[in-house]
Amino acid sequence: MWSRRWTRSGPTATWCVSLPSPDHGADPGEVIFELTRNGPYLKCSAIHVATGREVSALGPVNEPEGLKRVALAKLKRALAAG
Repeated sequence: MWSRRWTRSGPTATWCVSLPSPDHGADPGEVIFELTRNGPYLKCSAIHVATGREVSALGPVNEPEGLKRVALAKLKRALAAG
């Protein structure tokens, strides 16, 4: 499931996905990613559906998949910290 909407700073893509854990550790479960472009930068927000915890990461607009991996890693660390 994904949707696209327009904001003042440009298009925003949002989708919900359940990802397998790359380290074969604890699976975070369902995570929502939101990508927002602001000029040459991209902001990726990752929201854990079960807890509502949200983290974000900023990076270049040409690396959305890498930015999603960074945001997911930050979310896992935030969930582990409690």
